[in-house]
Order: sequence, then C-alpha cells, then structure tokens
Amino acid sequence: MLVARDLTKEYQSGSQSLAVLKDVSFTIEQGAFVAIIGPSGSGKTTLLGLLAGLDVPSRGSVEMDGVDLAKLSEDERALLRGQKVGFVFQGFQLISTLTAVENVQVPLELRGESGAPERARELLTRVGLGDRLDHYPTQLSGGEQQRVAIARAFSARPRILFADEPTGNLDGQTGARIVELLTALNREEGATVVLVTHEQDLASRAQRLIRLADGVVVEDRTTNAAGTTGVVGAA
Repeated sequence: MLVARDLTKEYQSGSQSLAVLKDVSFTIEQGAFVAIIGPSGSGKTTLLGLLAGLDVPSRGSVEMDGVDLAKLSEDERALLRGQKVGFVFQGFQLISTLTAVENVQVPLELRGESGAPERARELLTRVGLGDRLDHYPTQLSGGEQQRVAIARAFSARPRILFADEPTGNLDGQTGARIVELLTALNREEGATVVLVTHEQDLASRAQRLIRLADGVVVEDRTTNAAGTTGVVGAA
C-alpha cells in the first residue's frame, strides 16, 4: 500500500542545510496497523506529511497504492488523497457549525456519493455515539469529538488512514479507547492505519512499530499485537 524509498527532507537554515529525515525506507502492506514512534523532534510528523503527500521530499520517493507521488502535481496529489486517504488529527478539526452526523457526512458529500446520511449514522453508532448524532462539537467531550473525527475519517472508506497524535489531547483511559476504536475499524473496514505517537503504551497496540531517532529509522519490528515478533525488512 505504501512504499518509502530513501526519504530525505532538508530545510535551509541560513547558509546551512538541516536534515529532518535521512534516507528512510520501508514498505507498509494493505490492511496493516503501524505506529511511528520516537521522541519530539525525531521527524515523526514530517514523515507522516511526506507519506500522505502533504509535502514533498528533498530526495527519495513515496509510492501510494502503486502511484509515485513525486510524479503528480499538487492538485493531482490532493485528488488522490480525496479518493484514498483519511486523516485523524490531535486537534479533531471538526466544523463547529455542523452537528456530529453532518461532520461525518462532509467527505461523502464532497465526493458526490449517495447514502451519506445513512453511512454517517452507521459509523457514529459503531463508535458509540448513536445518541449524539445531532450534537455540535461544543456539546461533546474531547473523547467524543475525537470519535466523531475518526468516524469522519472512515466515512469515505479510505484505503489508508493517517493519524497524527490522535490521543495527544486526551486522558490515558480515553486515549486507550480511541486506539482500540482505530484498531477495530482497521480490522472491520480493511483500511491501512499509520499512527504517529510518542506514547509507547498506545503504540504497543499496533501490529508494527517504526521507531525514529534524529531523522533515521532505528527500529522496525512487528509486535505481539500482530501475533508474532520480528524485524521487518525495509523496502
């Protein structure tokens, strides 16, 4: 589903070049649940942006579902994301003037798909918010807002979902429930999930861990969550 080859991202700082990522390579299969972990400043969010086609690498390439993102224009990358990608962010990013069910309908309506209200109600019920359909974001707790955001991310049945610190604003118990929800939807919907987090206990629920330090991959292994443990080969 996703192939990163020798990904390098550099930024210019005065007369010097600062490398945030250095020659990162790996392959992620369709349906996998992967956690990218590492300390602050290790390059996790930068890597996620490159994998999702939100940014372009200084060197190297990203292939998503057989398509080389480097060969696409910015508009073409945006179209690909609309067709294949879902996002969950730490800040929820719900539309405050829309109800929960209307927020979940947005991606489907933008794609002109029929059955948006039914799909939105189904997903909100599956995430435990069947009785909160008509509530606005300000009427929901942080955990409930994140569940709405997850339902919205899965509404258009993405091939791959990227989550950037999705539990960062939540307490430990609520965060664990969010990860369990992502795991369940990953299994039931068949979407690949790539999760960035700094929380080791939450990351351990993923099938695979990719650990970054100073912009390079220092560990890449499957976990007990996948039923086995071992090193995963790079692309």
